Order: sequence, then structure tokens, then C-alpha cells
Amino acid sequence: MSTRLWRIGPMIAAALGIALCAAAAGAQDQPPTAITRHHAELPGGGIDYTAEAGRTAIRDVATGATLGHTFYLAYAIAPARDAVRPITFIWNGGPGLPAASLNFEGAGPRRIVDGRLIDNADTWLTDSDLVFVDPVGTGFSRPVSAEALPAFTSVVGDVAAVTEFIRAWLIQHRAQHRPLIVAGQSYGAGRAGSVAYRLLERGFDVRGLALISNTQGLPDYPDQALIAPAMHVADYAVTALYYHKLPAEYGTTPAAARAEAERWARETYLPALRRIATMPIAERDALRRELARRIGLAPDKIDRDTVSLTQGTFLGGIAPSMPYYLDYRFLEPYHYPPLDAGVASIRDDLGYNSDLPYLGVEPIESGFAPTGTYPPSINSSWLHSTVYDATPAQIEQAKKAFAATGRIGMYRYGPPLPGAAEAFALNPNLHILVAHGAYDPVGGCSIDAEHGRHLPPAYVGKIAFRCYLSGHAIYRDAGPRAQFADDMRALARDVLDAPAFRP
Repeated sequence: MSTRLWRIGPMIAAALGIALCAAAAGAQDQPPTAITRHHAELPGGGIDYTAEAGRTAIRDVATGATLGHTFYLAYAIAPARDAVRPITFIWNGGPGLPAASLNFEGAGPRRIVDGRLIDNADTWLTDSDLVFVDPVGTGFSRPVSAEALPAFTSVVGDVAAVTEFIRAWLIQHRAQHRPLIVAGQSYGAGRAGSVAYRLLERGFDVRGLALISNTQGLPDYPDQALIAPAMHVADYAVTALYYHKLPAEYGTTPAAARAEAERWARETYLPALRRIATMPIAERDALRRELARRIGLAPDKIDRDTVSLTQGTFLGGIAPSMPYYLDYRFLEPYHYPPLDAGVASIRDDLGYNSDLPYLGVEPIESGFAPTGTYPPSINSSWLHSTVYDATPAQIEQAKKAFAATGRIGMYRYGPPLPGAAEAFALNPNLHILVAHGAYDPVGGCSIDAEHGRHLPPAYVGKIAFRCYLSGHAIYRDAGPRAQFADDMRALARDVLDAPAFRP
């Protein structure tokens, strides 16, 4: 149930004597901010909430000129008297994906089921206000010109722009002193750590950080490049069990398969890898056969010299055909659940009736291209550079170097930006949730668990690692979605108990 609360339109503007033409031009002729009231029935009782859909200008600090607009959907519940609710800023990855799937499949107050929206029993809104963010070039967010687009399409520019969006949004909503949680999925997890760091630098009260399906930015540990891939065999073992390729003595449940594989990796496989260069061929072949049996592959799929394999090699050998690269359980072709109902809801129920294609859901070809040639996707033009002045030659070299590793993921040029570890150093009371799916080829629950065992003591009690029986998009499985929601709600309660950040 929803009620239109407030929306400036031409008739109201005329009555108030407001000239809309200049304002509309400055906002690229997009609808004004729309605010609506809604009610949702949840298992714990009904909630009344406000939805706000709009765009925030990203401005050049030197001139004040607008370079782009960031679209957002914000949901809020009026707090009890004298109570404070945290605000969670949420985005997806890609990097060229909007937040619609996180909103309408996972965390928002309404969820798409069979093409229609229903009240979402797993919404995070019960414990935190939510702001879903579409970075420039996704959703309804746009640069003001083609020349302005490169300001947003690099790692460093993207982090700066999203940080600026949150800073501006908080000021515009008089919420500068509210406790904050920053949450990002996939590529967006690395963005989340870096944005949290920049916000803390600016004195904002960031108390929570959620790294969803990506642990980028946590402190490295000695020998990580060797240990992490070795522990990944436990993630492979869980997938082998799913495909009925794991011998029963290695576990008949995901938890048992993981525990046995982690034990073997730690006690046998990792010590063997440390001396692989001098290991006799017969012993090396025996190790290769045992590894293959424990992860459901034929021995010839595993490199004979290194007795190791990449995620891409495992993808190509575990199933009858190549599994979807974000979920081991799905074979190509795999299609996302349609999000059209969510975009229709933005326009109709939430009152933001933009005529722009919602990029990431609606094809760009449904809009107008003045030359008849449509621009490439954000992903295809994105520079995975952490510096502003990377040359084409440097980018090309970084691409080749990453391709040679055989890993799933993206190249990067330049030193890492300050991220989750640096944010934690600024605020040692920061609570961090690391969430991963057991069937996610891009990462791994056992890699995460091993990372947690090597973290400095200061992280104890402040960081939680969670593993769900899901793929990269945790919220697409009913049980994991509910568990994930419980963990995010717990994070929201933890940040309220944490001391306020004082720079």
C-alpha cells in the first residue's frame, strides 16, 4: 500500500511562481525528487516507511559546475522518540550495474516474485534506513556530457564520485551526524572499503562496513598468494559435492565437505606446495591424483608441474558444460530474474517517472542516440586504474599481466586505494561483515575463513565472516537471503552499540 506524499510538478510550480525551465535544464530535464509513503506487512508486524526517489548532482568543487547526476532510492522509517537509526548506503558491482537487484531481489522493502512486487520479509529496513545508489552511467544516473563521463569511469574517479554523492546527500538531508553503514557487492565491495575510508577522513560517523561477495581491501598476510589458492580447494570440494563428484569419505554435506577439505589443504596440500619445486615426479603425480579426486576433476585438468589450478580451469572441468561464472550451480545459458517490475515501480509507485532507459535493466537502444550510434557499456570503457593519469600502454600491459594469471576477475593498474583495512585503522570500532556464497567462483568461503585466521588481533570481535549456500548474488536463494538479512540487521544493531566516530 502506498500514498503519494510530495512531488513537485508543473501545476504546483506554477502556483508557487517557480520557473522550472532553468532547474529542469540543470537536472537534464529529469523528474524532480519524489517522496511517497508506504506500508508493508512483515512477519514481525507491519511497518510504515517513506520512499524517496531522486538524483543528486555531482559538482566540480572548483567551479560548482555539475558533471553528473547520481540516482538513488532511499527508504526510511520514522524513529521512536529520541531514537537514532543508522543509514546504510548500498550499491552493486559490475562496475556498470545499478542497485536494482539488491533492492528488488534482496534488501528493499518490496521484492519481485514471479514478475510482481510483494512485501519483503527479508528487508534490512527494519533495522536501518536504506539508500540504494546507482553510480553514474548506471540506472537513471548520467554524466552531463560525453566529455564528463571519464571523470566517473575509473577506479579512482568512481570512488571519489560515490564519496561525494554520500557527502552531498547527507548534507542535503541534514543527516551528517547519523551513524553510517557502507555496503557494496562484488566490485562494489572494494568501492565500499575505499568510500568508507574517505568518509571517515572527512569526519563522517561510519561505524559499519559490509563486503559482499568480495574481500578486497582487508589486510594482506604473509604467503597469502600461496595459502589462499590452496585453501580454495575446500570451495571446489563443496561444488564437487553439488555435482555428485565427491567421494562419500570426503563428506556428504557441504559443511562436512568443507571441513575435511580445509583439514587436508592445511595438513597435506599446503606443505606439499611449499616444496613442489623439489618434489619427485612420482610423489607429485600422486598428489595431483589425490587433489583431483577431492575436487571432482580428472587428474589431467590439473597442472603437472605446479599441482594447482585456476578458477577458470575448475569452471571448465566440473560440469557437463561451462557453468555460469558467478554461480557454479548454473549452466549456460543463465538469465537474471527480470527486474522490469522494479523499474516500473520506480516510475509508477514511487513517482519518479523518468523517460531515460534504466541502464542495467532496460537496453540503452530503447533511448535516442543523436548519431545513431549508441555508446559502449560502462564496463567496456572502464579504466581499472587507481591513478588519474594512466596511459593506454600502461593499461594494456596491466590487462595482459592479469590475463596471464588465468584468474577470474579484473586487471588493475596502479597501487591499491586505501580501503577496508585503512578504514578500520581510522576507526578501530568499525564493525565489518564479510558475506560470501559457497558456490561463488569469484571468491571463496574457505579463502575468507583463512583470511580471518590471519587478521591482526584488533579485528577480533569487530569482523564477522559468513558463508551461505548461494552464488555470487546471495539473495537469489531463499534461505541464504533470510540468513543474510539477519546478519545485516545484526550489523545495524552492532553499530548503534558502537561508540560514535570522533576524528
